[in-house]
Amino acid sequence: MHSMFLILAALGVGLERPDVEFQIFQFPADRIPRIDGDAEDWSIVPDSYVIGMDQLRETVVGIGDKHDRSDMDVKVKVGWVKGQNHLYFLYEATDNYWDFARNDLHNDIFEIVIDGDLSGGPLIRQMHPQAQLRDKLETHFLFHGVHAQNYHIFTPADGKDWAMVWGAQPWIKELPYANAASQYKFRHGEGGKLVLEFFVTPFDYAPPNPSRAVQTKLEENKRIGLSWAILDYDDEHAERYDAFWNLSHKTTMYGDASDLVAFRLKPIESSLRRSLEADWSFQVVDRAERIVAFRDESYGNITSRRWDFGDGNSSNEQHPTHQYAKGGEFIVSLKIEGPDGTDRRTKVWDVTLP
Repeated sequence: MHSMFLILAALGVGLERPDVEFQIFQFPADRIPRIDGDAEDWSIVPDSYVIGMDQLRETVVGIGDKHDRSDMDVKVKVGWVKGQNHLYFLYEATDNYWDFARNDLHNDIFEIVIDGDLSGGPLIRQMHPQAQLRDKLETHFLFHGVHAQNYHIFTPADGKDWAMVWGAQPWIKELPYANAASQYKFRHGEGGKLVLEFFVTPFDYAPPNPSRAVQTKLEENKRIGLSWAILDYDDEHAERYDAFWNLSHKTTMYGDASDLVAFRLKPIESSLRRSLEADWSFQVVDRAERIVAFRDESYGNITSRRWDFGDGNSSNEQHPTHQYAKGGEFIVSLKIEGPDGTDRRTKVWDVTLP
């Protein structure tokens, strides 16, 4: 039963819109977007990654799927960087009335929910599976936002924190776990364009104490649960928003991770890579016996490879395992060849054995 649950989770079973899978763009390590509210860093992201109003549905106010782009129009891009556990967002929106004068939650909002490990299920105390625990404040600290996180992002944030974390872990909206910046020229009640850039860190486990937290490990082709909603206010005196557009098409995405949609962390676009790139990693299998497993992580059309283990031995295997006769600090190199040329990756003294 446990293994079947893991299989279903890996497939994303239980997510809303099972016929849809959105893409998360991988930024090259030398082109990580700067959080400054300038969308220029995102110009390398193909249009196929853009998620617009056509993917959203109004599920609360009852105005159906009729989009009036003169009232509000939104485009979102999501990115990641291999080796980091951050999700980057570019939010570009035009609105005919930006509402952000009050100090409370009455504010135009971009609400996102992230379930990095596809654990699913309720994430707010008001939806706790045991009804008798929903009104207990202790439930907030033990449960609310722990396995999946909800951010109410103020658009724009004028005189207040850039976001409210709906849960027991407000520290996740601070550096080094998150950061945000925006650019706009309108005032409250006016129309105009907002550009918002931010990154957040998904957590498999995010308790009130950050020292006990477990970040979601982001890897190529990993699927995560993610959705967002746009809360649009057009009257600072009204107690209810005028629209609740959401990507999940199910209102309760704000508090139930099973109502999110699937996103996949994509490899780097081929247009942003050299045709041939050598790379590799290693793991010491047995330190006492000095056995090391090497893994070729090169990119491109490779017809041959040659490993130099730094001790006078070599290999032409793709993923060799090598036993060193004696300890030392070794210079290991992998050279690859193909129709597009050659490339080499050397690591100096990374492999050090007793």
